[in-house]
Amino acid sequence: MSAVPLLYPLLLLYKLFERRKHQHCYLLDYACFKASDDRKLSTDLCGDIVKRNKNLGIAEYKFLLKVIVNSGIGEETYGPRSIVTGKENPYSITDGILEMEESLYGSLDVLLRRTGFSPLEIGLLVVNVSMLSPAPSLSARIVNRYKMREDVKVFNLSGMGCSASLISVDLVRTLFRCHKRTLAVVVSSESIGPNWYDGNERSMMLGNCLFRSGGCAMLLTNDPGLQHRAKMRLACLIRTHHGASDESYHCCKQKEDELGRMGFYLGKELPKAATRAFFDNLWNLAPRVLPLSELLMYVTSSQWQRWRGTPKGKQGDGGAARVNFRTAVQHFCLHPGGAAVIDAVGRGLGLDQRDLEPSRMTLHRWGNTSASSLWYVLGYMEAKRRLKKKDKVLMISFGAGFKCNSCLWVVARDLEEMDVWGDCIDGYPPVTLANPFMEKFGFLNQE
Repeated sequence: MSAVPLLYPLLLLYKLFERRKHQHCYLLDYACFKASDDRKLSTDLCGDIVKRNKNLGIAEYKFLLKVIVNSGIGEETYGPRSIVTGKENPYSITDGILEMEESLYGSLDVLLRRTGFSPLEIGLLVVNVSMLSPAPSLSARIVNRYKMREDVKVFNLSGMGCSASLISVDLVRTLFRCHKRTLAVVVSSESIGPNWYDGNERSMMLGNCLFRSGGCAMLLTNDPGLQHRAKMRLACLIRTHHGASDESYHCCKQKEDELGRMGFYLGKELPKAATRAFFDNLWNLAPRVLPLSELLMYVTSSQWQRWRGTPKGKQGDGGAARVNFRTAVQHFCLHPGGAAVIDAVGRGLGLDQRDLEPSRMTLHRWGNTSASSLWYVLGYMEAKRRLKKKDKVLMISFGAGFKCNSCLWVVARDLEEMDVWGDCIDGYPPVTLANPFMEKFGFLNQE
């Protein structure tokens, strides 16, 4: 009897096992960008920048300062050189590219030096910068600077907003299915200088107050031979896109005001759109993350409320049944888009102040650095030595479109890298989180 029929099932099982082995996505390391001190935005400098806008009246000037006072942002954040030196107008593509290169190269240099890999070993490269898309692309500039190999698979993502880094990770995870034993680099930043708004429409002035300079580079792999070096393993990633809804699509977008001045519009519909996307995302995430006992408890509680005729209330408030993600997740890495964003997501998930601390401290120290923000939050947790082997970390981010993306990481070993938090982590959290802008501009809240 031929041995071929007997070996064929074994061969199929081996191939299935090999394919499954290479479907894993490991995070080997990441490095956040820290700008030079001459780019720090102090209280006085922020006030001077606001005054430079000659299109502002007294009412708009006070509005901007109120936003800064209530933002939760401190004095240690960074801005692009063009804004710090007063070159925000007119627009300069050269300044925009220099701003991006400083961030992208700065984080990638640290990542490669720390991990010891050569640029020639990189098989996949994904770059995401939403608001700047020059030619040659930013990804092509990285290939040229680091002299990467000719068959490197390169992707340049734009327009994805603050959720772009998780979208990039999802793209890498998908590509890993057909590229075995591959190293992938994701580089994330945002262009602020060329997109500075010098008009007086309030819904378009908010971005000037909230966004700050930053960036991050991540090294990922599906090579099982490198899993012993990994910091975390990706367990699941859920993407929710409400672009089919006109209200969600138009609430957060780049556009021109009535006088043709380009800016980024944040509409009144944004909180409602974000809430819908957030809870739809959690609805799909819960069955993949939570234990069966918690899901059964949620269903039972919901049915009990319905039987008793208890008012449903708003999602996330104390009157409605709520899934308890803390039964399966130890750490919550929330996008620090602003103090109100952190508070709203915290209420929706039923989190306490310790859970929200990493996002609050990141907002205070670095501001909203768009798609790279999540990695500064993760860096805070690591610098505080909170991430222990087998812990689970839930990342949640939002972006224009409107999108909500989330992913669950499993910590592969105890983590304690300081990265960009090294020189200040001992001062966080402070005894009182004093807002440096309150003393100078806080009186405006009383008028």
